[in-house]
Amino acid sequence: MNKSASSQITLADKKPKLSFWQMFNMSFGFLGTQYAFALQTAYMGPIYTYLDVDPANIPFLLLAGPITGLVIQPIVGALSDKTWSPRWGRRRPYFLIGAILASICLVFMPFSSTLWMAAGLLWILDSSINVTMEPFRAFIADKLPEKQRSAGFSMQTFFIGGGQILAMSMAIILVWMGFDLSEESSELQKVPDYVRYPFFIGAFVFMASVLWTIFTTDEYPPEDVEAFKKRKENTNVFLEGFKDIWTALWQMPKAMKQLFFVKFFTWYGIPIFYSYLALSIARHVYNAPDESFPGFAEGVKSGTTAILVMNVSTIIFSLLLPKVSTLAGRRLTHAICLLLGAVGFIGMLFTTSLFGFLFCMCLFGATWASALTMPYVMLSSAVPADRMGIYMGLFNTFIVIPMAISMVTVPLFYDSFLASDPRNAIAFGGAFFILAALATKFVGREVEIE
Repeated sequence: MNKSASSQITLADKKPKLSFWQMFNMSFGFLGTQYAFALQTAYMGPIYTYLDVDPANIPFLLLAGPITGLVIQPIVGALSDKTWSPRWGRRRPYFLIGAILASICLVFMPFSSTLWMAAGLLWILDSSINVTMEPFRAFIADKLPEKQRSAGFSMQTFFIGGGQILAMSMAIILVWMGFDLSEESSELQKVPDYVRYPFFIGAFVFMASVLWTIFTTDEYPPEDVEAFKKRKENTNVFLEGFKDIWTALWQMPKAMKQLFFVKFFTWYGIPIFYSYLALSIARHVYNAPDESFPGFAEGVKSGTTAILVMNVSTIIFSLLLPKVSTLAGRRLTHAICLLLGAVGFIGMLFTTSLFGFLFCMCLFGATWASALTMPYVMLSSAVPADRMGIYMGLFNTFIVIPMAISMVTVPLFYDSFLASDPRNAIAFGGAFFILAALATKFVGREVEIE
């Protein structure tokens, strides 16, 4: 084990063990960030459609999320490492700033009357969500002793699943509660009520959940507060932050480099299912290859149901991960979860029933839960504690890069190698989960609890 990792574990062992409800409180703000992200998945396409955008151009308009994540998260990570306020702490100021800006954008988004307004708000919204979300990863490592980090990151994954389920079900919940949600748009109100109301509620959920975390959870001060203050007074925080990003890249721990390949194969495969799941169900369950067939709309709706089932499965697996990783080890646990997702994706080749697809998505729930938990747990054991924010920010670029490559390359051979069949594409993504599972074997033992 390297010296920096050893010193980090020594410091981590001094941190008191937190209760379930303390971990619940410190991760509760993640509910709001994931609700906002899920709103984009469910409703930004319809919003652009109501604004008369060509459907072929919608994917380009949705690049705001990956691009802002690539730029914002390392910067916020570096800045939060160098922030300290006796009242607000290190990470919580960024929680608050991001939540305020994101909530404002969520309120105004449904009032978009032009393309530039909706696109501009989306870029600000995604930037704000990233400002809030990035420090939450470092927050777990800051607060929890080494042996509780699996539980801490699993709690965040629990709220990821919960936030997405809440957002995607909100329109149905409001109708069940008796709200009359219009599905019609007009010249003055281009975005209908069934889209608008979930955004308004999202603004409240985002702000309330983040404030809950801010006011129920404190932070540990730097080891030497006076030295921290002097260093801050003698340096330009912003310039020093950019310098730290460059330095961190060159000094990246060996285990983090090894985790890159695990993340690359995982996140090359994941975007494929988002693009082709509903199309696969429509084609192979409802015999509707495209929108000209009568069962196509039903297939798309069933795709949404499948994603909800996947998120429920994610929540269940997130509760199991801490215990399983303690017994089997972090690397083996992650490898098993990746292989379950591979079985789920490849298994879709052998089913033409909706139940079969739903079962396959339950298996993928294990992969999704672990992908959002175990790599961060492993990383937290491999990097210096005082640089946790910047490395967590850089680690998230390991998601954006393979996603972008996947989105660009898969269409190039979709008609040839994948025979224009969306189910083949998803199985192809499952093969990358097998590669990711194999890559975990080459991650060093320093990511495990000794």
